[in-house]
This record gives sequence, C-alpha cells and structure tokens, in this order.
Amino acid sequence: MYYVNREQISERLAFVPVIAEGVERLKAARNGGGIGLVDALAQERLLHLAIEAVTDVGSLLIDGFLMRDASSYEDIVDILVTEGVFSAELGSELAELVRLRKPLVQDYYKLDRQRPHPLFASLDRMMAEFAEAVNRYLLQELGPERG
Repeated sequence: MYYVNREQISERLAFVPVIAEGVERLKAARNGGGIGLVDALAQERLLHLAIEAVTDVGSLLIDGFLMRDASSYEDIVDILVTEGVFSAELGSELAELVRLRKPLVQDYYKLDRQRPHPLFASLDRMMAEFAEAVNRYLLQELGPERG
C-alpha cells in the first residue's frame, strides 16, 4: 500500500495555472518586443516557480509510490519518465527546465537579461501538460480521490 499525499500534490498543481497566467501576462506585456529588467526578473521568478513545482510534485510522487531515490533534480524527472508519469518528450523539456535551477538560484548575477529565455515561450504549455499527466497518473494508479 502506498501513501501518496494527494493533498500536497493537489495544492502544488493548483498553483500551475497561476504560473501559466503569469507567463501569458508577461508575454502579452512584451508583445513580441524586447525585455526590460523587471520583465527579465519576472521571467526568472516564473521559471523558478515552475522548477520548484515540478521538483516538489516529483519528490512527493517518488516518496509516495516508493520509487527509487533521486540523486538530483534532473533525476527526479528521469524517474518519473521511467515510471510512466509522463512522456519522454515532456520529460526532456522538464529536464531542460530543472537544469536552470542552479543558474537561477546560485548564478543569478551572471544571467543574460537582455532577451527572453528560450524555454519561457513554452513554459505555460509545458506546465499544463505536466499537471495533466500527474493527475492522469494518480487516477490510473490510485483511482478517483475520495472526499
């Protein structure tokens, strides 16, 4: 029997639309133009929030389903792909996203803030697919949530 904390997972997944809205608003404000300092900082924070959501939910799934221990943030994504939580294609995108954690958190003073980050353009779609895949996996493995 597994102990999967669906409440904590749901709370984190409920934040995904907030991230997506932030991405959409920032894209609209830029309107295809350049990126200013405030926009660059907002972009960095949205990327960081997305990374934390992916790794938090991933860790909760790994712990709850007694999957093998992750050795890194990228490994969290690899384990979830191996366990069938989401596709290898989405896993590849999410691995690229989580690789940004160190630059965003530790090397923030060296980041290029002159242009949008390439992952930012697809961040809202990527996060929506992630949330949908996790919910589908939970339903498949545990059935509907009782409440």
